[in-house]
Amino acid sequence: MKLSIIIVNYNVSCFLEQALTSVYKALRNVEGEVYVVDNNSVDNSLAMLAEKFPQVHVIANKENVGFARANNQAIRISTGEYVLLLNPDTVVEEDTFEKCIRFMDDTPDAGGLGVKMVNGKGEFLPESKRGIPLPSVAFYKLFGLSKLFPNSRKFGTYHLSYLSEDEIHSVEVLAGAFMLMRRSVLDKVGLLDEDYFMYGEDIDLSYRILKGGYKNYYFPETRIIHYKGESTKTGSLNYVHVFYKAMQIFARKHFSQKNARLFNFLIDCAIWFRASLAALKRIFSRLLLPIIDFVCVYAGMLVLTRYWAYAVLAQHHSSYPNFYYYFIIPIYIIVWLAAIALCKGYKKPIRLSNVNKGIVMGTVVILLVYALLPETLRFSRAVVVFGAMWTVIVVNLLRYVIRKFHIRGNSFDNVSKRRIAVVGSPEESARVLDLVQMMEPKCEFAGVVLHTEEATADNATIGRLSQIEDLISLYRINELIFCAKDMPAAQIIDWMGRLQQLQLEYKIAPENSSSVIGSNSIFSSEDLYTIPVHSIVQKSSKRSKRAWDVFSAFCLLLFLALDIWFVKNKGGFVRNIFAVLSGRKSWVGCHLAENNEHAKLKPNVLTTLDAFQGNHFTSEMIATADELYTRDYQVKLDVHTMLKAFSQLGRR
Repeated sequence: MKLSIIIVNYNVSCFLEQALTSVYKALRNVEGEVYVVDNNSVDNSLAMLAEKFPQVHVIANKENVGFARANNQAIRISTGEYVLLLNPDTVVEEDTFEKCIRFMDDTPDAGGLGVKMVNGKGEFLPESKRGIPLPSVAFYKLFGLSKLFPNSRKFGTYHLSYLSEDEIHSVEVLAGAFMLMRRSVLDKVGLLDEDYFMYGEDIDLSYRILKGGYKNYYFPETRIIHYKGESTKTGSLNYVHVFYKAMQIFARKHFSQKNARLFNFLIDCAIWFRASLAALKRIFSRLLLPIIDFVCVYAGMLVLTRYWAYAVLAQHHSSYPNFYYYFIIPIYIIVWLAAIALCKGYKKPIRLSNVNKGIVMGTVVILLVYALLPETLRFSRAVVVFGAMWTVIVVNLLRYVIRKFHIRGNSFDNVSKRRIAVVGSPEESARVLDLVQMMEPKCEFAGVVLHTEEATADNATIGRLSQIEDLISLYRINELIFCAKDMPAAQIIDWMGRLQQLQLEYKIAPENSSSVIGSNSIFSSEDLYTIPVHSIVQKSSKRSKRAWDVFSAFCLLLFLALDIWFVKNKGGFVRNIFAVLSGRKSWVGCHLAENNEHAKLKPNVLTTLDAFQGNHFTSEMIATADELYTRDYQVKLDVHTMLKAFSQLGRR
């Protein structure tokens, strides 16, 4: 056996399916075996493996034993000349294994090898090549000097950022996401150290390979996609704590006692430093916009009141006292901003309706209090009214500027609709589009981009891949979905890199899968909808559903003389109205009768699939649609389905 591939999985079924699909494509010309060690996942990982990849050797642990121990379980029983540790959230190119094995065969001093990794947006991941985190290297990394001076051999050692990402280099540390090693080297230096639970074991093993007299190589002549951090938020304080504690284990094992103490001191300082920065950043990000609002509103009101005092009050030989400018006006503004906050106007994503609602509420409060004040404290109702108008103008203008220039840290509700184009053949693109529309009905479909010049266009085709940049501009596309059935991984990675400057979102639809996977989200019934938000089995959801059934049936009966002409089976339509009113039927339900029974739903006239007329759905997609309906039920699903399939309301 030439190659043993080992993947440790924990609750990432969708990623695992995509990874295995790419792995078996890459094994076509390589003698290899695949092991998946499942660390007691509670999703459908094991069922998916049994159904779609029966050839995989599965080790199903009854508890989460950690990354190192799980890999060692498979390494001990594998038989390959080379052992590859591969993350489940990766996609390999079709010739990745052939190129890597050829290089290892031709390079006798190579003990381990890593490849060029890009994230889900096609951006290079610097951890593709790293140095040993010596105390000085750790210090430069933890306190940001490596980012400030990336081309410095002194400061850029952690990610070896002074080395070209497109050339082969001898490096010190390989990334655990893709770590290819000779079995003979592992036999000599040992397996992964099980003292590490999740992080640090790749650094430890890389270091032991170097100490064993071998070299580790960075090999950029093939690439993988690594959806880094999809299961772990790498920016979180918990991640920082766990990762750097792993570094402390490394220091105790491999550094002198003096250096280990220094390293551990630096780690503790870094954790507190990062925690303090994170807390300050959260406070600053929350207060920044209200502070800017306050300054802008106050500046305008100061000009307004000064002008009012000069143009109006001076004519009556009157003026405002100084404390009005520096005490009363700030109180007005604080009331408006507090009202905006109470109306969730500062909550992200920002809704302008909430912002303006808060200003109106604040104005009402100010005027009510103003009316209760003694005459001596009633300075000017006009200033309050004009101030409210100015606040509306400047606050909305600020948000327009923020949105226009895409200022980081701010997001808006429904700012730009997701406009999706699917890249692939017409047949596979139609399947993927049906899947996406079932799970994300709010997105807009721009069209199909054919992956080759020879592919035959149909009505949904808007162009070909060679025209993609013009198509993105013309159709205002902000998300591309690549069909993995039609496009090799290398081509997908090429296009993601080529279009980087356009700031698009990318997703990949694996062949014969009900998931569409991207850098920020996954379209999947298994992953996105595992926690019921408005489950149909809840009493409140059933009451809402029944209320809609009765209300809609009553309205249809009331306007029967008009609406009956839009229904195909008119007799069946009338019977269905009375059946729904009497509680014997519901307008919308599951496609499969057993799912209706499981959710305890009444017999239905329509299913959510009727909203997508003219499409051919696989049994897997039908089951997915039923799952989405019962686990994430909202009345608007029934409304949407009835409007789209109104002509079918007479169905028996």
